[in-house]
Amino acid sequence: MTIDAFIDALPKVELHVHLVGSASVPTVLELSRRHPGSEVPSTEEELRRFYTFTDFPHFARVYGAVNALVREPEDVATLVLGLARDLAAQGARYAELQVTPYAHHVVGMPKREVTEALDLAARRSLDEHGVEMAYIFDIPGEFGEEAARVTVEHALQEPPAALVGFGIGGIEQERPKYRDAFRSAFAAARAAGLHSVPHGGEMSGPDTIWETIEGYGAERIGHGINCLADPRLVAHLRETQLPLDVCPTSNLRTGQVARIEEHPLPRLLEEGLYVTLNSDDPPMFATTLAGEYRVAADVFGLGKAELAGLAANGVRASYLPEQRKRALLKEIDDLVAAQA
Repeated sequence: MTIDAFIDALPKVELHVHLVGSASVPTVLELSRRHPGSEVPSTEEELRRFYTFTDFPHFARVYGAVNALVREPEDVATLVLGLARDLAAQGARYAELQVTPYAHHVVGMPKREVTEALDLAARRSLDEHGVEMAYIFDIPGEFGEEAARVTVEHALQEPPAALVGFGIGGIEQERPKYRDAFRSAFAAARAAGLHSVPHGGEMSGPDTIWETIEGYGAERIGHGINCLADPRLVAHLRETQLPLDVCPTSNLRTGQVARIEEHPLPRLLEEGLYVTLNSDDPPMFATTLAGEYRVAADVFGLGKAELAGLAANGVRASYLPEQRKRALLKEIDDLVAAQA
């Protein structure tokens, strides 16, 4: 079996992907035409140019413009089902989808209607595509205390049935001024039984990662690639095996690394850190979950056993029930054994 065929056959989970960022080009074009008057282009050629990012703040502005097209509960469900369809074609069985309730709040969508759309889409994702969908509610950090309040209220008052986690994304440099509000939101979410899965160390340094650990009680960290600047942090991550959800192509497209060959994925693995492989905002970055495994193979030289190890890491780091984890891990082991 070729390495490409092996990647296609490998059972995978996606632990770091955003609702709006998962929207395929045709879906974004449909939304743009459905809701005219935005800055989002309505032709494919213009949209692909629109997705050429200069840096992370530019990406955040573009993402916000696309986010503003999601104005009705039907739009939310359409995005979830589109992702399930795309993941099923790549051998993915499960996803933890990051949803930003504040974005829906500011366009006037009631919490209950958003939740009903997420619940419906989760059921249909499993029934129609065989992909089990879970949700993580995340705070867009640059919007501060109000975003924290809206996000935690939605999570506690009107949670979708498949809500498993609570996170924070956006521009990391904006977080310190809202430190207490974010810590309080995470404390409330954790007290309600949600897992803490914040972004950290994507566009800022180790201090942000330490804050996710010490201030938010992180159980898994989105990105975390800048941990390597702090040997004490690396030692802590190695000792605790706190998972890092790494998204190589995303880091390239938003300018966090200049060349894909310079991505720290190999060093993270060499340091003995716990790494999962993910796509983040795949159509915006012209990638897929399977494509990230191909990057790991083609650019960094990982073999079948190492790719299977990354897939198994994702399963173990997920919030799937233990029985489902065991079944997926056995599938991965069986595929590797068949290559011997």
